[in-house]
Amino acid sequence: MQKVVGIDAGGTLTKLVYLDENNELEFKIFPSNNFSLVKDWIEKHPQIEEIGLTGGRTEQLLSVLKTMKSIQYIVEFEATIKGVDYLLSQEGYDVKKSIITNIGTGTSIHFMDGKQHMRVGGTGVGGGTLTGLSAIMTGVFDFNDIIEKSQLGSRESIDLFVKDIFQGMEAPIEGHLTASNFGKVSILKDAVHSTNDLLATIQALVGEVITTLSIQYAEQKNTEHIIYIGSTLADNVHLKNVIGNYTKLKKRQPIFLNNCGFSGAIGALLNKLDDR
Repeated sequence: MQKVVGIDAGGTLTKLVYLDENNELEFKIFPSNNFSLVKDWIEKHPQIEEIGLTGGRTEQLLSVLKTMKSIQYIVEFEATIKGVDYLLSQEGYDVKKSIITNIGTGTSIHFMDGKQHMRVGGTGVGGGTLTGLSAIMTGVFDFNDIIEKSQLGSRESIDLFVKDIFQGMEAPIEGHLTASNFGKVSILKDAVHSTNDLLATIQALVGEVITTLSIQYAEQKNTEHIIYIGSTLADNVHLKNVIGNYTKLKKRQPIFLNNCGFSGAIGALLNKLDDR
């Protein structure tokens, strides 16, 4: 392990990145409600001398780490863009202009044009919404369980689709577009909805809200690519499919980067390395 780590202290998860002996990135995740786990991990690796730090819960993490290492803070958005640039390069993308949608506990949407970048909007709908609604409606709290079960579910008895409204007629728009999330619940009053179906529908609601906003900003900024990042997407095939399919339907190109939940931590690491 090298002597520098990058840390992104997020609202729900804290992501840590470092370079191994072969100069390859290694990744760690800790719950943000227990920063002592981060401190314990760092103490078990005494070779670490410097920390690049970012994220909304930076001050809380600093209060636990105190002055145990040389720590350099970088603004979260700056770190995220730096990390995205690195991942784009690593995966062979040549994208100069894009919308970057960061799906964490909530969702923040940014516009990147070369070296220029700015936050253009966002929504409180994000990973926190996904886990919160899932817990309230199904009793499933674990994120990995939500992902697994939602892939087995169907939205047909819960969501109202365009094709359901224009039965026997030619719909003016794509029939499988959602006309109303959870719109069939009040129509099919006696229907029994399984946990898997509810979770699939919650994922779709979250994904469609985020994608709709992202597409609007892409149209406003006249950009083809939308880069979707954030821990909520990690191993979440169902959510990626919802977002990807809707983005393509609206004539935009979705990009899902590997290890995209670590963009901020990667940026914090790179910033610290650049400063050495």
